[in-house]
Amino acid sequence: MGDINKVLIVGGGIGGLCAAIALRRKGVEVDLVEIKSEWTVYGVGIIQQSNVVREMARLGVLDRYLDAAYPFEDVGIYDLQGHALARIPGQRLAGPQYPANVGISRLALHQVLSDTAIELGTRVRLGVTVESYREFDLDLNVSFTDGSSGRYDLMIGADGVYSKIRGMLYGDTYTPRFTGQAVWRYNFPRHPSIDHLASYTGAAGNAGLVPLSDNLMYMFSTSHEPGNPWYEQQQLAATMRARLEGIGGLVGELREQITDDSQVVYKPMEVLFVDDPWFKGRVVIIGDAAHATTPHLGQGAGMAIEDALVLAEELFGAGDLRERLQGFMMRRFDRCKYIAENSILAGEREMAKDASFDRIGLTKAMLARTAEPI
Repeated sequence: MGDINKVLIVGGGIGGLCAAIALRRKGVEVDLVEIKSEWTVYGVGIIQQSNVVREMARLGVLDRYLDAAYPFEDVGIYDLQGHALARIPGQRLAGPQYPANVGISRLALHQVLSDTAIELGTRVRLGVTVESYREFDLDLNVSFTDGSSGRYDLMIGADGVYSKIRGMLYGDTYTPRFTGQAVWRYNFPRHPSIDHLASYTGAAGNAGLVPLSDNLMYMFSTSHEPGNPWYEQQQLAATMRARLEGIGGLVGELREQITDDSQVVYKPMEVLFVDDPWFKGRVVIIGDAAHATTPHLGQGAGMAIEDALVLAEELFGAGDLRERLQGFMMRRFDRCKYIAENSILAGEREMAKDASFDRIGLTKAMLARTAEPI
């Protein structure tokens, strides 16, 4: 097969699971460790735009979750009172038989990805992560936090914005930075008019509605949160309602229905971008471990998914391991940097209440860029 026969993946989120599936399909032995003892999923839903739909079809999992998702074609952009500003048509990049975009609950997506990885033979251990490792010419010896150890040809750090594997490679050179914003999310029964991604934008605020299934949608809103305050759970619903004041249309109609503190998902935005190569020796990082960004362009998880598929392809290309990992970097670095920088830019313009910021133009440019072959 070559020199990559057994791989360790650290992190059982979207990027790690996609990497496991892609590598198992190539016949590689895969061990996956996840530090959580309960494999829970954070958040409510996820937008998979055209480029991500394309990659999930290539990964061979899209058909498994379309029935649990909501396929849609367009992105609608509205002012804060709900008046239409633009309708951006999607592209069916996965083929005419598939939708341009998909909304799906994170729980449903996790179920399909974890089931697929395990069915393909990925060995998963929960409540365990890497303690240390030693690298040799032809492999790695990895020690785990439960006292066990194993030998691998490659280790993939897919362990998120606070990546332990990144710290092993670069120390504290790269640490997450709070942007000044947070995102709020809340589920609702799907309104008949929300058959597309609806984004409400203006100098006084920002929100959106995303269909997840025939019966479910979620609302998101971003807010300026100076000092990164901590909110007790019993404050969440009232605070989210307050952040939505001034937004009318359907968002305004739904605002007073935000009453269950336990269902509000609040997350401060933290970003990080590794400018150094994302690999050293036989260790490579992907997803948020390498390029955590904000949700403004809806591409954070998408970039992790793309990372996973491109890495699996490049590992079986020509050249020695270093040359193959450099090939992975060449295909990923500029694309991920573009998403990271422009996502942060959109947030900064929101905090500045910049009415002149061309959000529609940025969205169109992003969709064109991500539609390009990887």
